[in-house]
Amino acid sequence: MPIPIGLQLYSVRGDCAADLPGTLAAVAKMGYAGVEFAGYYDRSAKELRMMLDDLGLKCCGTHIRIDTLLGDALPRTVEFNQILGNKYLIVPGLAEEYRNSRAAWLRTADLFNEIAERLKPYGMLTGYHNHAIEFQPLEGELPWDTFFSNTRPDVIMQVDIGNALHGGGDPIPYLERYPGRALTVHLKEYSATDPTALLGEGDVPWQRVFDLCETQGGTEWYIVEQESYKYSPLEVVAQCLDNLRRMGKV
Repeated sequence: MPIPIGLQLYSVRGDCAADLPGTLAAVAKMGYAGVEFAGYYDRSAKELRMMLDDLGLKCCGTHIRIDTLLGDALPRTVEFNQILGNKYLIVPGLAEEYRNSRAAWLRTADLFNEIAERLKPYGMLTGYHNHAIEFQPLEGELPWDTFFSNTRPDVIMQVDIGNALHGGGDPIPYLERYPGRALTVHLKEYSATDPTALLGEGDVPWQRVFDLCETQGGTEWYIVEQESYKYSPLEVVAQCLDNLRRMGKV
């Protein structure tokens, strides 16, 4: 069974802000199976779910601030995502106090463990998405290792391939080091010579990534994210999906 491919809507955020229903329709027509949100454009969960259902799209995740997963905010977040049909609650970055030392990362790992425990009765999962800083040494260890070696196995390791490589790290061995934890993976290109390279046009050994995701990663969704643009954002994400077709992934 092939792993379905979703789109992180941050890739087309301007289009979403201008015309969310039209953008979702265009994304569905391209052949994407799902979308990952990064903001809801002043729409209710019911409105969003209706749009997705009408287009045959699934919600394959959401990027949300950590404070939406803490204290009294968590039940509201759970309810919203139950309506969306989404179980993947991913934090896409952290403020300094959560990550400015190894001790801070250890406290953050404990916090994610508590969130994961609170989400368990709802069948939902939390996780963390990297930028570059998590692959730059801090007090003798990569923050990515500090965090994931001290979190529960059900805390999702959402590896963003391109972000890690931009930071000078190599994310690919981590798919082996933490098996079964890369439930959703961001497919983002990296090129040392072309900052606008699209998926499949740069330096990432994609076949190796796919092999690890499909054998050890436990990957349930591939999620395309593009943050540099040779063409319009919608044209760019369409081309990324076409490139994945050529790689036999669609």
